[in-house]
Amino acid sequence: MKTTSTAEQLFGNEIMTKAKLTSSRKMDHLRICSQENIETGTTLFDDVHLVHCALPECDMDAIDLSVEFLGKRLGSPLFIAAMTGGHPDTAEVNRVLAAAAEKYWLGIGVGSQRAALEKPELADSFAIVRETAPHAFVCGNLGAVQLAEHGAEWAERAVEMIDADALCIHLNFLQEVIQPEGDRSAVGCLEAIRQCCKDVKFPVIVKETGNGISREVASQLWDAGVAAIDTGGVGGTSWAKIEGIRADERGAAGDKALRELGDSLLTWGIPTALSVFEVAGTRKGPVIATGGLRSGLDIAKGIALGATLGGMALPLLSPALSGEEEMYASVDSIHYQLRAAMFLTGSANISSLQSARTYITGALREMTRE
Repeated sequence: MKTTSTAEQLFGNEIMTKAKLTSSRKMDHLRICSQENIETGTTLFDDVHLVHCALPECDMDAIDLSVEFLGKRLGSPLFIAAMTGGHPDTAEVNRVLAAAAEKYWLGIGVGSQRAALEKPELADSFAIVRETAPHAFVCGNLGAVQLAEHGAEWAERAVEMIDADALCIHLNFLQEVIQPEGDRSAVGCLEAIRQCCKDVKFPVIVKETGNGISREVASQLWDAGVAAIDTGGVGGTSWAKIEGIRADERGAAGDKALRELGDSLLTWGIPTALSVFEVAGTRKGPVIATGGLRSGLDIAKGIALGATLGGMALPLLSPALSGEEEMYASVDSIHYQLRAAMFLTGSANISSLQSARTYITGALREMTRE
Protein backbone atom coordinates (compact mmCIF):
# COMPACT_ATOMS: atom_id res chain seq x y z
CA MET A 1 0.00 0.00 0.00
CA LYS A 2 1.32 3.46 -0.92
CA THR A 3 1.97 5.66 2.11
CA THR A 4 1.19 9.35 2.09
CA SER A 5 3.85 11.74 3.31
CA THR A 6 3.14 14.63 5.62
CA ALA A 7 4.00 16.99 2.77
CA GLU A 8 1.41 15.38 0.51
CA GLN A 9 -1.17 15.54 3.27
CA LEU A 10 -0.44 19.23 3.80
CA PHE A 11 -0.19 20.43 0.24
CA GLY A 12 -1.74 17.71 -1.91
CA ASN A 13 -1.07 18.23 -5.60
CA GLU A 14 0.60 21.57 -4.87
CA ILE A 15 3.84 19.65 -4.41
CA MET A 16 3.79 19.10 -8.18
CA THR A 17 1.66 21.90 -9.62
CA LYS A 18 2.10 24.78 -7.17
CA ALA A 19 -1.15 26.06 -8.69
CA LYS A 20 -3.52 26.22 -5.77
CA LEU A 21 -2.82 28.87 -3.15
CA THR A 22 -3.66 28.32 0.50
CA SER A 23 -5.63 30.89 2.42
CA SER A 24 -3.37 30.73 5.45
CA ARG A 25 -0.17 32.81 5.64
CA LYS A 26 1.31 30.16 7.93
CA MET A 27 0.68 27.51 5.33
CA ASP A 28 2.00 29.82 2.60
CA HIS A 29 5.29 30.12 4.48
CA LEU A 30 5.57 26.39 5.18
CA ARG A 31 4.72 25.45 1.59
CA ILE A 32 7.11 27.98 0.05
CA CYS A 33 9.96 26.95 2.36
CA SER A 34 9.47 23.28 1.48
CA GLN A 35 9.15 23.78 -2.29
CA GLU A 36 11.16 26.82 -3.35
CA ASN A 37 14.78 27.95 -3.22
CA ILE A 38 14.47 30.61 -0.55
CA GLU A 39 18.10 30.95 0.57
CA THR A 40 20.15 34.04 -0.27
CA GLY A 41 23.40 35.67 0.75
CA THR A 42 26.33 34.06 2.49
CA THR A 43 26.90 33.14 6.12
CA LEU A 44 30.67 33.76 5.72
CA PHE A 45 31.31 30.45 7.50
CA ASP A 46 33.48 29.56 4.49
CA ASP A 47 35.89 32.19 5.83
CA VAL A 48 36.16 30.34 9.16
CA HIS A 49 38.75 27.56 9.21
CA LEU A 50 39.13 25.36 12.27
CA VAL A 51 42.80 24.61 12.92
CA HIS A 52 43.52 20.95 12.28
CA CYS A 53 45.01 18.95 15.17
CA ALA A 54 47.20 16.16 13.81
CA LEU A 55 47.36 14.54 17.28
CA PRO A 56 43.80 14.79 18.67
CA GLU A 57 44.51 12.64 21.78
CA CYS A 58 40.82 11.82 22.16
CA ASP A 59 38.42 9.06 21.12
CA MET A 60 35.87 10.21 18.55
CA ASP A 61 33.30 7.71 19.83
CA ALA A 62 33.71 9.05 23.37
CA ILE A 63 33.35 12.75 22.50
CA ASP A 64 30.80 14.47 24.74
CA LEU A 65 28.33 16.60 22.77
CA SER A 66 26.33 17.71 25.80
CA VAL A 67 26.14 21.40 26.66
CA GLU A 68 24.70 23.59 29.43
CA PHE A 69 22.14 26.15 28.29
CA LEU A 70 20.18 28.43 30.62
CA GLY A 71 20.39 25.99 33.50
CA LYS A 72 19.54 22.85 31.55
CA ARG A 73 21.84 20.14 30.20
CA LEU A 74 21.16 19.45 26.52
CA GLY A 75 22.27 16.40 24.58
CA SER A 76 24.04 18.48 21.95
CA PRO A 77 24.37 22.08 20.75
CA LEU A 78 21.97 21.41 17.86
CA PHE A 79 18.94 23.64 18.38
CA ILE A 80 15.78 22.97 16.37
CA ALA A 81 14.95 26.52 15.38
CA ALA A 82 11.43 27.90 15.06
CA MET A 83 9.56 26.78 11.96
CA THR A 84 5.81 26.56 12.15
CA GLY A 85 2.51 26.38 14.04
CA GLY A 86 -0.68 28.39 14.01
CA HIS A 87 -2.55 26.26 11.50
CA PRO A 88 -4.22 22.91 12.34
CA ASP A 89 -2.33 21.11 9.59
CA THR A 90 1.09 22.10 10.96
CA ALA A 91 0.69 20.04 14.14
CA GLU A 92 2.20 16.90 12.60
CA VAL A 93 5.34 18.76 11.52
CA ASN A 94 5.79 20.08 15.05
CA ARG A 95 5.17 16.60 16.46
CA VAL A 96 7.99 15.08 14.39
CA LEU A 97 10.37 17.90 15.30
CA ALA A 98 9.47 17.50 18.96
CA ALA A 99 10.00 13.73 18.79
CA ALA A 100 13.58 14.38 17.71
CA ALA A 101 14.05 16.96 20.46
CA GLU A 102 12.89 14.42 23.03
CA LYS A 103 14.97 11.55 21.65
CA TYR A 104 18.21 13.53 21.53
CA TRP A 105 17.58 15.93 24.47
CA LEU A 106 17.70 18.97 22.19
CA GLY A 107 16.40 22.50 22.50
CA ILE A 108 13.47 23.34 20.24
CA GLY A 109 11.62 26.53 19.35
CA VAL A 110 8.09 26.85 17.96
CA GLY A 111 6.93 29.29 15.32
CA SER A 112 5.27 32.59 16.18
CA GLN A 113 2.36 31.96 18.57
CA ARG A 114 0.50 35.12 17.58
CA ALA A 115 -2.19 33.21 15.67
CA ALA A 116 -2.98 31.00 18.67
CA LEU A 117 -2.97 33.93 21.06
CA GLU A 118 -5.57 35.60 18.87
CA LYS A 119 -7.48 32.36 18.22
CA PRO A 120 -7.01 29.89 21.10
CA GLU A 121 -8.45 27.03 19.05
CA LEU A 122 -5.12 26.98 17.16
CA ALA A 123 -3.11 26.32 20.33
CA ASP A 124 -2.97 22.56 19.75
CA SER A 125 -0.60 23.02 16.80
CA PHE A 126 1.92 24.42 19.32
CA ALA A 127 1.00 22.47 22.46
CA ILE A 128 1.81 19.20 20.69
CA VAL A 129 5.50 20.08 21.05
CA ARG A 130 5.45 19.81 24.83
CA GLU A 131 3.11 16.82 24.73
CA THR A 132 5.60 14.99 22.50
CA ALA A 133 8.74 16.27 24.20
CA PRO A 134 8.08 16.42 27.96
CA HIS A 135 11.79 16.62 28.81
CA ALA A 136 13.10 18.89 26.03
CA PHE A 137 14.08 22.54 26.40
CA VAL A 138 11.13 24.21 24.67
CA CYS A 139 11.06 27.89 23.66
CA GLY A 140 7.90 29.86 23.01
CA ASN A 141 7.81 32.56 20.33
CA LEU A 142 6.28 36.04 20.24
CA GLY A 143 6.97 39.02 17.99
CA ALA A 144 8.49 42.18 19.45
CA VAL A 145 5.61 44.22 18.03
CA GLN A 146 3.03 42.00 19.71
CA LEU A 147 4.97 42.22 22.97
CA ALA A 148 4.93 46.01 22.72
CA GLU A 149 1.18 45.96 22.07
CA HIS A 150 0.13 43.40 24.69
CA GLY A 151 2.93 43.35 27.24
CA ALA A 152 3.89 40.58 29.64
CA GLU A 153 0.36 39.13 29.60
CA TRP A 154 0.86 37.75 26.10
CA ALA A 155 4.39 36.62 26.97
CA GLU A 156 3.07 34.61 29.90
CA ARG A 157 0.20 33.18 27.84
CA ALA A 158 2.63 32.08 25.13
CA VAL A 159 4.80 30.26 27.68
CA GLU A 160 1.81 28.74 29.45
CA MET A 161 0.36 27.51 26.14
CA ILE A 162 3.25 25.08 25.62
CA ASP A 163 4.70 24.88 29.13
CA ALA A 164 7.85 26.48 27.71
CA ASP A 165 11.20 26.77 29.47
CA ALA A 166 11.92 30.15 27.86
CA LEU A 167 10.37 32.68 25.49
CA CYS A 168 11.92 33.89 22.25
CA ILE A 169 11.03 37.43 21.20
CA HIS A 170 11.55 37.61 17.47
CA LEU A 171 12.70 40.63 15.46
CA ASN A 172 11.53 40.43 11.84
CA PHE A 173 11.24 44.00 10.66
CA LEU A 174 12.58 43.37 7.17
CA GLN A 175 9.82 40.82 6.65
CA GLU A 176 7.27 43.26 8.02
CA VAL A 177 8.43 45.94 5.58
CA ILE A 178 7.70 43.67 2.61
CA GLN A 179 4.44 42.10 3.82
CA PRO A 180 1.33 44.01 2.69
CA GLU A 181 -0.10 43.26 6.14
CA GLY A 182 3.18 43.97 7.94
CA ASP A 183 3.75 45.99 11.12
CA ARG A 184 6.10 48.87 10.30
CA SER A 185 6.53 50.57 13.65
CA ALA A 186 9.24 49.42 16.06
CA VAL A 187 8.58 52.22 18.53
CA GLY A 188 8.61 50.94 22.10
CA CYS A 189 9.92 47.44 21.30
CA LEU A 190 13.17 47.75 23.27
CA GLU A 191 11.34 49.11 26.31
CA ALA A 192 8.77 46.31 26.00
CA ILE A 193 11.60 43.75 26.03
CA ARG A 194 13.16 45.45 29.05
CA GLN A 195 9.86 45.46 30.93
CA CYS A 196 9.14 41.85 30.02
CA CYS A 197 12.52 40.75 31.38
CA LYS A 198 11.62 42.47 34.67
CA ASP A 199 8.07 41.16 34.88
CA VAL A 200 8.41 37.47 34.01
CA LYS A 201 10.16 34.63 35.83
CA PHE A 202 11.25 32.66 32.75
CA PRO A 203 14.32 33.43 30.57
CA VAL A 204 13.76 35.78 27.64
CA ILE A 205 15.72 35.15 24.43
CA VAL A 206 15.74 37.67 21.60
CA LYS A 207 16.18 36.34 18.07
CA GLU A 208 16.55 37.80 14.61
CA THR A 209 14.93 36.01 11.69
CA GLY A 210 17.48 36.24 8.92
CA ASN A 211 19.16 39.64 9.00
CA GLY A 212 21.51 39.37 11.96
CA ILE A 213 22.18 41.22 15.20
CA SER A 214 24.97 43.76 15.52
CA ARG A 215 27.17 44.41 18.54
CA GLU A 216 25.28 47.66 19.21
CA VAL A 217 21.88 45.96 19.34
CA ALA A 218 23.35 43.05 21.32
CA SER A 219 24.59 45.49 23.97
CA GLN A 220 21.14 47.08 24.17
CA LEU A 221 19.54 43.66 24.61
CA TRP A 222 21.94 42.50 27.33
CA ASP A 223 21.34 45.77 29.17
CA ALA A 224 17.59 45.18 28.86
CA GLY A 225 18.03 41.90 30.74
CA VAL A 226 17.72 39.23 28.07
CA ALA A 227 19.05 35.79 29.00
CA ALA A 228 20.37 34.83 25.53
CA ILE A 229 20.63 36.17 21.99
CA ASP A 230 19.92 34.24 18.77
CA THR A 231 21.78 35.83 15.84
CA GLY A 232 19.49 34.77 12.97
CA GLY A 233 21.95 36.12 10.40
CA VAL A 234 22.14 36.37 6.62
CA GLY A 235 22.97 33.28 4.59
CA GLY A 236 19.98 31.03 5.07
CA THR A 237 16.24 31.49 4.69
CA SER A 238 15.39 34.89 3.22
CA TRP A 239 12.04 36.30 4.29
CA ALA A 240 12.46 38.96 1.62
CA LYS A 241 12.48 36.16 -0.95
CA ILE A 242 9.58 34.31 0.66
CA GLU A 243 7.40 37.40 0.76
CA GLY A 244 8.39 38.18 -2.83
CA ILE A 245 7.17 34.73 -3.87
CA ARG A 246 3.91 35.32 -2.02
CA ALA A 247 3.52 38.62 -3.83
CA ASP A 248 4.08 36.91 -7.20
CA GLU A 249 1.47 34.30 -6.32
CA ARG A 250 -1.09 36.93 -5.38
CA GLY A 251 -0.42 38.72 -8.64
CA ALA A 252 -1.96 41.95 -7.39
CA ALA A 253 -0.82 45.16 -9.03
CA GLY A 254 -0.42 46.76 -5.62
CA ASP A 255 2.20 44.15 -4.69
CA LYS A 256 4.63 45.19 -7.44
CA ALA A 257 6.42 47.80 -5.35
CA LEU A 258 6.75 45.41 -2.40
CA ARG A 259 8.03 42.66 -4.69
CA GLU A 260 10.66 45.00 -6.11
CA LEU A 261 11.61 46.11 -2.61
CA GLY A 262 12.02 42.48 -1.58
CA ASP A 263 14.32 41.86 -4.56
CA SER A 264 16.47 44.84 -3.58
CA LEU A 265 16.81 43.59 0.01
CA LEU A 266 17.63 39.94 -0.69
CA THR A 267 21.09 40.13 0.92
CA TRP A 268 20.39 42.92 3.42
CA GLY A 269 21.80 42.33 6.87
CA ILE A 270 24.71 40.84 8.78
CA PRO A 271 26.12 37.45 7.71
CA THR A 272 25.72 34.85 10.44
CA ALA A 273 29.41 34.27 11.14
CA LEU A 274 29.94 38.02 11.51
CA SER A 275 26.87 38.38 13.74
CA VAL A 276 28.09 35.57 16.01
CA PHE A 277 31.50 37.25 16.23
CA GLU A 278 29.95 40.61 17.13
CA VAL A 279 27.35 39.34 19.59
CA ALA A 280 29.85 37.04 21.34
CA GLY A 281 32.14 40.03 21.75
CA THR A 282 29.52 41.70 23.95
CA ARG A 283 28.64 38.47 25.75
CA LYS A 284 26.65 38.62 28.97
CA GLY A 285 24.87 35.34 28.28
CA PRO A 286 24.76 32.45 25.81
CA VAL A 287 24.61 33.02 22.06
CA ILE A 288 22.71 30.88 19.56
CA ALA A 289 24.15 30.86 16.05
CA THR A 290 21.34 30.60 13.49
CA GLY A 291 21.01 31.64 9.89
CA GLY A 292 22.19 29.32 7.14
CA LEU A 293 23.82 26.62 9.28
CA ARG A 294 23.64 23.48 7.15
CA SER A 295 25.95 20.95 8.79
CA GLY A 296 27.60 19.83 11.97
CA LEU A 297 30.74 21.58 10.73
CA ASP A 298 28.84 24.87 10.63
CA ILE A 299 27.74 24.30 14.22
CA ALA A 300 31.36 23.63 15.20
CA LYS A 301 32.50 26.85 13.52
CA GLY A 302 29.76 28.82 15.25
CA ILE A 303 30.81 27.46 18.64
CA ALA A 304 34.47 28.23 17.96
CA LEU A 305 33.42 31.82 17.19
CA GLY A 306 31.66 32.12 20.54
CA ALA A 307 28.21 30.53 20.24
CA THR A 308 26.79 28.03 22.71
CA LEU A 309 24.23 26.44 20.38
CA GLY A 310 23.77 26.19 16.62
CA GLY A 311 20.22 26.46 15.35
CA MET A 312 18.79 24.90 12.19
CA ALA A 313 15.35 25.18 10.62
CA LEU A 314 15.29 24.70 6.83
CA PRO A 315 17.64 21.65 6.77
CA LEU A 316 15.25 19.89 9.15
CA LEU A 317 12.00 20.87 7.42
CA SER A 318 12.12 18.31 4.61
CA PRO A 319 13.02 15.47 7.01
CA ALA A 320 10.20 16.56 9.34
CA LEU A 321 7.75 16.45 6.44
CA SER A 322 8.97 12.94 5.62
CA GLY A 323 8.49 11.52 9.12
CA GLU A 324 10.40 10.48 12.22
CA GLU A 325 12.78 8.05 10.52
CA GLU A 326 14.10 10.70 8.13
CA MET A 327 14.22 13.22 10.94
CA TYR A 328 16.32 10.99 13.16
CA ALA A 329 18.66 10.16 10.28
CA SER A 330 19.24 13.87 9.68
CA VAL A 331 20.03 14.53 13.32
CA ASP A 332 22.41 11.56 13.40
CA SER A 333 24.21 12.90 10.33
CA ILE A 334 24.57 16.38 11.82
CA HIS A 335 25.89 14.91 15.06
CA TYR A 336 28.40 12.73 13.19
CA GLN A 337 29.69 15.77 11.30
CA LEU A 338 30.00 17.70 14.56
CA ARG A 339 31.87 14.83 16.23
CA ALA A 340 34.26 14.63 13.29
CA ALA A 341 35.01 18.36 13.50
CA MET A 342 35.57 18.08 17.24
CA PHE A 343 37.82 15.04 16.85
CA LEU A 344 39.92 16.77 14.20
CA THR A 345 40.42 19.80 16.44
CA GLY A 346 41.27 17.66 19.47
CA SER A 347 38.10 18.74 21.28
CA ALA A 348 36.80 16.03 23.60
CA ASN A 349 33.82 18.18 24.67
CA ILE A 350 32.00 21.38 23.78
CA SER A 351 34.01 23.41 26.27
CA SER A 352 37.20 22.45 24.45
CA LEU A 353 35.62 23.30 21.09
CA GLN A 354 34.79 26.77 22.39
CA SER A 355 38.54 27.27 22.81
CA ALA A 356 39.51 25.80 19.45
CA ARG A 357 41.71 28.03 17.35
CA THR A 358 40.48 29.35 14.00
CA TYR A 359 41.93 31.01 10.94
CA ILE A 360 39.71 33.85 9.69
CA THR A 361 40.09 34.77 6.02
CA GLY A 362 38.41 36.70 3.23
CA ALA A 363 35.49 39.06 3.76
CA LEU A 364 34.98 37.99 7.36
CA ARG A 365 38.56 38.94 8.19
CA GLU A 366 38.05 42.35 6.63
CA MET A 367 34.75 42.93 8.42
CA THR A 368 36.09 41.92 11.83
CA ARG A 369 39.22 44.04 11.54
CA GLU A 370 38.93 47.10 13.78
